[in-house]
Amino acid sequence: MSSPIEESVRRNSESEAGEVETPEHDLHFDPIVSLPLIDIHTNEEDEEELVKIRGRLYRYDTADHEWKERGTGDIKLLRHKLNNSVRVVMRRDKTLKVCANHFITPDIRMNVHCGSDKAFNWSVFADFADETLKQELLAIKFGTTINAELWKKKFAEAQEIVRTKCSLYTQDSYSDDESSITRSEDNETPEPKSNDKTPEEETKKDVIDTKDSDSVVLKLKELKVDSEKSE
Repeated sequence: MSSPIEESVRRNSESEAGEVETPEHDLHFDPIVSLPLIDIHTNEEDEEELVKIRGRLYRYDTADHEWKERGTGDIKLLRHKLNNSVRVVMRRDKTLKVCANHFITPDIRMNVHCGSDKAFNWSVFADFADETLKQELLAIKFGTTINAELWKKKFAEAQEIVRTKCSLYTQDSYSDDESSITRSEDNETPEPKSNDKTPEEETKKDVIDTKDSDSVVLKLKELKVDSEKSE
C-alpha cells in the first residue's frame, strides 16, 4: 500500500501528462457578412496641421447669459496648401463630432478668459460647427500654461500667414492698389490734341470766319437802317 505522499505525486504526474497530451484546437469562424473598407474623407486632405492641443471648449449662450461646455478634445489649426487660409477645427472625443469650425481672420483678438493663464476667449463672426453659420463667442481651457502659451503663439502666427499670404486678403489689397493707380491716371491732365490740319484747311477756316464776321456786320447795318426808318 502506497503512502499518501506517493499517491499525491502519482496524481500530479498523471494530470501533467494529461495536459501535455491534450491537443490544442485553433478555432476559426468565417464571417457571415464581409464589410469592405471605406475611405472616410475628413475634408482635411488639402490642409497641413500647424498645431494640435487637447483642451475643453465653451460657448457663450446669449439666451441664458452663461458659458456652456461644447466639448473636450483636440483643437487644431489647419493651413490650406493652396490659398494659405487657416481654420480652427475641434472634434469631441469618441464621437468625433465637430464642435468648432471657423476661419481665422487678422482682426480676431485672443483675450485672457476670467483672469486664468490657461484659458482664452475670442469672438467669431461665422462658425460652421452646427452646419449653419453662426456668430459665436468661444473660450478654450487647456490643462497647462505651456499648452496655453503655445496655442496663443501659434494662433498669432496663423493670423500673420493669413494677412500676408492668404489669396483672399492679398487679392483685395492688390485690387485696392490697382484702383488707386487707375484713379490717379484718371485725374491726370489730358494732353493737348495735336494740330494735324493742313495750311489749306487753315485758309478755308479763315475765309469762313471772315464771311461770318461780314454777315454779322451787314445784319447790324440793316438793323440800324430799319430803326432809323421807324423813327
